[in-house]
Amino acid sequence: MPVIAVLVPDRLPGHHLTTPGLVFGTAARDHPGVAYDVRLCAAGGGPGPGRIGLPAPTAITLPWGLAGAADADVVLLPSREALPVHQGLPATESAEVLHAAAARGARIAAVGTGVFDLAATGLLDGRRATTGWRHQEELARRHPRVEVDPAGTLVGDGPFLTSAGIFGGLDVCLRVLAQDHGEQVAGDTCRELLSPLVVHAERVREGIDRGLADSSGLDDTLAWLDSRIHLPLTPADIAAHAGISVSSLNRRFRARTGLSAQRYLLRLRLQRARELLEGTDDPVESVAARAGFTSPAGLRHHFGQLTGTTPRAYRARHRTTAPGP
Repeated sequence: MPVIAVLVPDRLPGHHLTTPGLVFGTAARDHPGVAYDVRLCAAGGGPGPGRIGLPAPTAITLPWGLAGAADADVVLLPSREALPVHQGLPATESAEVLHAAAARGARIAAVGTGVFDLAATGLLDGRRATTGWRHQEELARRHPRVEVDPAGTLVGDGPFLTSAGIFGGLDVCLRVLAQDHGEQVAGDTCRELLSPLVVHAERVREGIDRGLADSSGLDDTLAWLDSRIHLPLTPADIAAHAGISVSSLNRRFRARTGLSAQRYLLRLRLQRARELLEGTDDPVESVAARAGFTSPAGLRHHFGQLTGTTPRAYRARHRTTAPGP
């Protein structure tokens, strides 16, 4: 059974702790023959259990020390609550775990600010990587030998995967799942996990979920954006509609949705593409245009990053209408 070792830092967003178990557990539940041993390992701790603090004043006892990563097939570094303070090597024990994993050919993945810990080992020197958009310049400054990808989505270079954003851990785990069990398993798992989120997002936009409606003043802009995703909109266009600066726009979007305006728009476009693939006979070129992608290649790239499959393969599995003549 493949081992997924999550090297948990002292403080991290809660969803980065739970995402690996959620993704691989869902895949195992729905697909016989899929099985993973997901281990939460206390980075910086000695043998045995370690403790971490979440952004809230909460402590969690972990079942594994760093020794739990010694035979891991995949080592995952989740995002921290903040950038690591070190600018050289991370904690010696963590660096040793990562170098040992690389030496035995294991895959190593890092999400968000966790990319800084991986880069500090030197393992990313001469390779492409990414992190959250607000930290990309700092990553390039601290580690000039790393080629920082500005797209901020999911980057694979050899055995290394790096990603960013609130969905970064999900993207990484789905990519590992696709590598191990194929695009169909990854796509099915993605659909199972994201469908409730899409429904929830729709309720927020429609104002049904009043408990999440806040004073961000974005209701009109969200509705305007939803009706114009086929247009080549920029963050400046969206900010102009909202009557605020781009920086203020992104702060409000992150407070409301957890995403920047640009990433939120990308998720809307991907959802629209999914709907068109499921419910129409439009060719992929037309789906790309109607969903706001500048080219079919752009749709394929982002669709693959999110679902682990291609638009055509996704349509073949999820048709809701009979093919046309």
